[in-house]
Amino acid sequence: MQKPPQSIDFALKETSPKIGAGAVTGDKLSSTYDLVEQMQYLYVRVVKAKDLPGKDVTGGCDPYVEVKLGNYKGVTKHFEKKNNPEWNQVFAFSKERIQASVLEVYVKDKDVVADDLIGRALFDLNEIPKRIPPDSPLAPQWYRLEDRKGDKAKGELMLAVWMGTQADEAFPEAWHSDAASVGPDAVASIRSKVYLSPKLWYVRVNVIEAQDLVPNDKSRFPEVFVKAMLGNQALRTRISQSKTINPMWNEDLMFVVAEPFEEPLVLSVEDRVGGNKDETLGKCVIPLHIVQRRLDHRPVNSRWLNLEKHVIVDGEKKEIKFASRIHLRICLEGGYHVLDESTHYSSDLRPTAKQLWRPSIGILELGILSAHGLMPMKTKDGRGTTDAYCVAKYGQKWIRTRTIVDNFMPRWNEQYTWEVFDTCTVITVGVFDNGHVHGGAGGARDARIGKVRIRLSTLEADRVYTHLYPLLVLHPSGVKKTGEIQLALRFTCSSLINMLHMYSHPLLPKMHYIHPLSVIQLDVLRHQAMQIVSTRLSRAEPPLRKEVVEYMLDVDSHMWSMRRSKANFFRIMGVLSGLIAVGKWFDQICNWRNPLTTILIHILFIILVLYPELILPTIFLYLFLIGIWNYRWRPRHPPHMDTRLSHADAAHPDELDEEFDTFPTSRPSDIVRMRYDRLRSIAGRAQTVIGDLATQGERFQSLLSWRDPRATTLFVTFCLIAALVLYVTPFQVVALLAGIYVLRHPRFRHKLPSTPLNFFRRLPARSDSML
Repeated sequence: MQKPPQSIDFALKETSPKIGAGAVTGDKLSSTYDLVEQMQYLYVRVVKAKDLPGKDVTGGCDPYVEVKLGNYKGVTKHFEKKNNPEWNQVFAFSKERIQASVLEVYVKDKDVVADDLIGRALFDLNEIPKRIPPDSPLAPQWYRLEDRKGDKAKGELMLAVWMGTQADEAFPEAWHSDAASVGPDAVASIRSKVYLSPKLWYVRVNVIEAQDLVPNDKSRFPEVFVKAMLGNQALRTRISQSKTINPMWNEDLMFVVAEPFEEPLVLSVEDRVGGNKDETLGKCVIPLHIVQRRLDHRPVNSRWLNLEKHVIVDGEKKEIKFASRIHLRICLEGGYHVLDESTHYSSDLRPTAKQLWRPSIGILELGILSAHGLMPMKTKDGRGTTDAYCVAKYGQKWIRTRTIVDNFMPRWNEQYTWEVFDTCTVITVGVFDNGHVHGGAGGARDARIGKVRIRLSTLEADRVYTHLYPLLVLHPSGVKKTGEIQLALRFTCSSLINMLHMYSHPLLPKMHYIHPLSVIQLDVLRHQAMQIVSTRLSRAEPPLRKEVVEYMLDVDSHMWSMRRSKANFFRIMGVLSGLIAVGKWFDQICNWRNPLTTILIHILFIILVLYPELILPTIFLYLFLIGIWNYRWRPRHPPHMDTRLSHADAAHPDELDEEFDTFPTSRPSDIVRMRYDRLRSIAGRAQTVIGDLATQGERFQSLLSWRDPRATTLFVTFCLIAALVLYVTPFQVVALLAGIYVLRHPRFRHKLPSTPLNFFRRLPARSDSML
């Protein structure tokens, strides 16, 4: 079932940026930084000063450096009472915006009333050297300071001044002239940065048994269970069936933990003494760094651990020594891949343990060029503004571009590289508005502008893809286009044999198949892993904020959505549409709508019956020819967000409001009641369909169950006669007769249902026994 194409405004657009990829140039940059447009910058590294004269009464000075180029001015931090200060700060001025011919560097003394000039150094822009990596960094030099008249002043300043591009090592840490309005406290929050997700492990705790427990109330049978705590994760076993002081469980508890291990595992054995009252019988604390690491399915040695108990005596906490013990197997599972993102958009499928990794199969290079037509995300001084930055995630590596301040058409031109271990993975690129550029309050959030997902298996090797991707965000009011992002992407394959061989490997590490985790376990563990990753990255500097990480990882993708349910239903119908089309075509053949085609099908059928060894080769040849024919119309662009497929462009406002509702709900009771009734009606239809499927299956079972003795007698008699006939009749004759009967002319057909179908529909099902 072919859906109409989506709006041209939401479509992918191919572009031709001026990048070095594919170009033959003598520039060294084009071979290493060739997926982005070159941006020229004037770099000034202010290293240190010496022998600065005292300007105040005490003979000391509070020096700082001011770097001025036309209307742009960058300032270093100042030092209190220091004549030989060290700054080591870099300033970058975009060449596009340079409107001056002289670079001015002033050394000033900070004062309460007016800052005093200590000295200055001037540079003619025409004489500044150009540096192209991988040339070594330019060595800074000492420059004598001069006063405003050009005479020599006391003191010297160590500087390095050069022209370079965004490929320069100094670029990420530099102060940028296009962010001149950003205060010194917020400069760190606008810089580009590379982050690594923490290394995640599954922790398996197999609770076997406990011995010699000492319950407080010895007159009753203890109802004992084990509670395990690891950070903010808490799990518990069921209550032991053996209600004695030596209970047994043999139950597995699974946790997620990240390196470095900060929290110990705390096990407590508890007795359920009342409805909601539990009594602790003993505890033990296990640091995770001493726990065995397991790489395969070989069993781990079990351990007996002593349980400790604390009581309050005279207001003081005292430990009681007693002989209670607990029997455990505990290990860090290195053979699993810890799922921390939606399985549909996984960017990494490798196991935790590095020694189990396969060699890489290629390199993924991403050039984040620019964005176009971004919408204003906030208001400043009475006008709309956007401070945009990009985040890309693939595998364990996250990158964040610098923030372009107050610009609806930002140009980043930053390039990043990832190792690829599996092509069946997805890279996600998100665009966000920085809410902390102008000292946003602690509760300020980075607003989402949109994101793009690209599956590597859909890319041709060694081809550079340069496209404008629409940034689409779903709001309660409907889908909105918030702008477009221009990306350059290239997947380079290092080993074609390894890449093709990868298609024969299982998607996940083998431990997922040898000792599989349940679907419910995986969902809970994925949620915990997402929380750990977002918490760790939000503690970095500058932080990759929690709302950013959660949006990139699709934390809420499992929540109910009427829109998604409709979209998935029509996706299934799209998959089945091919079978439905074949069924309609076969019906036309059987009804002789086109007699010539039907006669040709008769001839083909007779040939295949007479020569059955041709059936499989014919099928595979037909599939091969279809594949070759479709090659002419193969997709030439990467896939992108499709509003029609997602049913985002035709969703009812109430359905979208329900999708954006919190969990548990925060809507008024009458709206919740209406949605509940709607859900009940949908569930009622699904219930009817499931019941009908169960009825058909039970009718098959009743063929031989003698639930309807007459029907079973008829079927058993038919089976005996059919067996005798088929024993004496060649199979080819039976197949030929059956085929001719199915393809018979409409003159020999009647519109009533066939006899086997009438017989089947009369068979009993267990629906009669349903309440």
